[in-house]
Amino acid sequence: MSFEQQVIVRRKRLVAERILEIELVARDASLLAPFSAGAHIDVRLGENIVRQYSLCNSPSERDRYLLGVQLETASRGGSRALHELSEGAILDVSKPRNRFPLAEDRSHSVLIAGGIGITPLLSMAEQLVCEAMPFDLHYCVRTRAAVAFKERIFSGPILEATNLYVSDELGLSKFDAEALFHRTLPERSNFYICGPFGFIEHVLKAAASCGVDKSRLHREHFHIDPVLTTDTTVRTFTVKLARSELSVVVNERETIIDALASIGVDVPVSCEQGVCGTCLTTVLSGEPDHRDVYLTDDEKRLNNCLTPCCSRSKSLTLTLDL
Repeated sequence: MSFEQQVIVRRKRLVAERILEIELVARDASLLAPFSAGAHIDVRLGENIVRQYSLCNSPSERDRYLLGVQLETASRGGSRALHELSEGAILDVSKPRNRFPLAEDRSHSVLIAGGIGITPLLSMAEQLVCEAMPFDLHYCVRTRAAVAFKERIFSGPILEATNLYVSDELGLSKFDAEALFHRTLPERSNFYICGPFGFIEHVLKAAASCGVDKSRLHREHFHIDPVLTTDTTVRTFTVKLARSELSVVVNERETIIDALASIGVDVPVSCEQGVCGTCLTTVLSGEPDHRDVYLTDDEKRLNNCLTPCCSRSKSLTLTLDL
């Protein structure tokens, strides 16, 4: 993993309950690497801690990156480390990457955010405003205190396109995904969905029941469903390495990454949940048991790569290009 930029934390401020807006600028005061709406950066927070965070400011800004970071109750070190940083702290970050871009067809975009999933969608909304392209933003939160970036959403050009849903407030309409798909003419719109795993799956299920073309559904996960990584039906299998001619048995209690490390083979890894794609590895033979949310369904069907941090093998032997 390459960290090509050094940045300084210029400002931190609370923008919602447990959510910080963190402003990063180049350490040498130069322009930062450009990015497109929906992009993220890798942030190194310690010797063994690398996390991915969406950029939530307008892509037209080259002088800063804005992150929206929610303090996770069960933080694995990333969100807590960022919340504890002081202004003036120096960080190593990657150049932006984008696995969640706006489609070329921007005749109508529907942005659907659950909680902290607003971060990449806010960047998309501001890009669409700049392009004078029509869009609707649907923002779902549990409580009023969880509404982030209020000034940008409710005091700017995004306001007219915004629909807010607060679960615990009477009087506000509840988010109805099926009704949204029925009234939006899905064949003419692209849908962008971001938020907790359960929220995304709920929206995708509604889209499927309404017959929405999968090519018009775009999503980004921040966390993987724990069920995908705690399946009790896992079994032992063997991983063979084509280039190094090594092999190792992966037992039921360890990941492929762990097993490879035990024989001295290190694969770059970051999220360890199958979200970021840092550890993506080519498969030469065998059938992977995909347990990530990084690869698309079409990419998974090819069975020519896998994320060894969480995925396993359906075949007794899996040969990797390592």
